[in-house]
Amino acid sequence: MEVKRIGVVGAGQMGSGIAQVAAQAGFEVVLVDVAEGFLERGLKAIQRSLSKFLEKGRIAPQDLEATLGRIRTTVVLGDLAEADLVVEAIVEDEGEKRRLFERLGSLVKPEAILASNTSSIPITALARYSGRPDRFIGMHFFNPVPLMGLVEVIRGELTSEETRDVVVEVAKRMGKTPLEVQDYPGFVSNRLLMPMINEAIEALREGVATKEAIDGVMRLGMNHPMGPLELADLIGLDTCLAIMEVLHRGFGDDKYRPSPLLRRMVQAGLLGRKTGRGFYTYDEKGNKVG
Repeated sequence: MEVKRIGVVGAGQMGSGIAQVAAQAGFEVVLVDVAEGFLERGLKAIQRSLSKFLEKGRIAPQDLEATLGRIRTTVVLGDLAEADLVVEAIVEDEGEKRRLFERLGSLVKPEAILASNTSSIPITALARYSGRPDRFIGMHFFNPVPLMGLVEVIRGELTSEETRDVVVEVAKRMGKTPLEVQDYPGFVSNRLLMPMINEAIEALREGVATKEAIDGVMRLGMNHPMGPLELADLIGLDTCLAIMEVLHRGFGDDKYRPSPLLRRMVQAGLLGRKTGRGFYTYDEKGNKVG
């Protein structure tokens, strides 16, 4: 099938980024969220991102306007009925995703593909909730979506080869490199990344070093562009905790047990950049200030 119209559910940092790259690639995009305020913030994030591209000469002024012109926002899930591909980018909670895919499965046209941007939840389970497991797949984008080149493509147990092929082609058209991985907890990226972040949090809790020293060791010694604690703030500490819980539950191995400090910070609402405070503090534009 040919994909012309893409729906994106969730206008947060991931959903708005997916909507942007889809629109830049020439797809018509319908961006859905539960409130107009979320959609307005998502559109502002897209405009800021495109403006930066314009300043750096990566796009022309007409490209900016054309991209924005291909994005329509709505709070009505039914507006996705004619989408060829719908990408879910809501909170990393299996219950919430289940309720959404149960609705989408009966709402979108029969030939449409449903995809989840989940970073850890089993695709096979989500596919079952949709009622169309052959036309369901994982498309795990990376933050910030407009800049990161990878998409993890995860087939469920019943995902068809045709669905995989269509999604791989869509990802390539978006300028991404799709890499297929198997449906295991955390896939590849978060099975490797999250235990490192969790261990950095444990090192901080134990007083091994300050947060600045821990991040500095990984930046300067391992050539990482960002330290693990700062990266946790960018991802969102609630998301990090949710992924660690999926890994711990999925593998039944205590090496994936979430750090008590991570759990306490989430309980306190210290979630990172999106709340203005995590391991570091941030201004309203997301710049680190302390």
